Amino acid sequence: MSSSELESLKQQLQRLIDVQELQALRCAYFRCLDTANLAELKELLTEDYACRCIGGDYVYEAKSRAEFLEVTANSFHSEIVTQHNGHGAEIELVDATHATGRVYFHDLVYHFRTREFLMGTAVYRDRYRKVDGRWRIEYGEYERVYEVTEILPRAPHFTAHWLGTHGKQLPKGAHYDAVSGRYVE
Repeated sequence: MSSSELESLKQQLQRLIDVQELQALRCAYFRCLDTANLAELKELLTEDYACRCIGGDYVYEAKSRAEFLEVTANSFHSEIVTQHNGHGAEIELVDATHATGRVYFHDLVYHFRTREFLMGTAVYRDRYRKVDGRWRIEYGEYERVYEVTEILPRAPHFTAHWLGTHGKQLPKGAHYDAVSGRYVE
C-alpha cells in the first residue's frame, strides 16, 4: 500500500469517526435535557451557541450558551416530565472542524401544575464545530412538523419520575408563564 493510499484511508477513517461522534451529539443533548444534566449539556454546546425553535404558539431564541442554560435550568424541573428522541441524524462534514446536520425528533412534555400535555415532531437543522478536538453544537433550529397541546382532565399517574427527585424544586407559589415557557414567582 502506497503512502497516498494509506493517507486516503486515514482520512476516510477520520471522517467515519467524526460522523459517528456527530450522530451521537444531538442524542446526548436530548438525554441531558430530559434529565436536566446541565453540566454535561454545557459541554455539548459551543460558548457562542444559539438556537431558534418555532412551535405552534411560540418562538424561542437564545443568543448564547449561558442564556440557553439559564432558561433550561428554569424549564426542566421537578414538576415536568419530558421525552425527546432524535432519529437518523443526517450529517454533512464541511471541513475538518465544521459540519451540518438534520435530526428528526419527537417529544412529549407533561406540565404537572397546569396538566398541559404537548406532543410533536420537528427537524433540527444544526451547525457543529470542533473545539479542542471535540465536536459541539454551534447552532440549532427547528420549526414544528406538527404539535398537539391539550389540558388533561387529570394529572397522569407516573410511577417513575427522574426530575421529581433529581430536578430543581419549584417554589410553591410559582405559576406557569406561557410566554416564557417556564414557572415564575
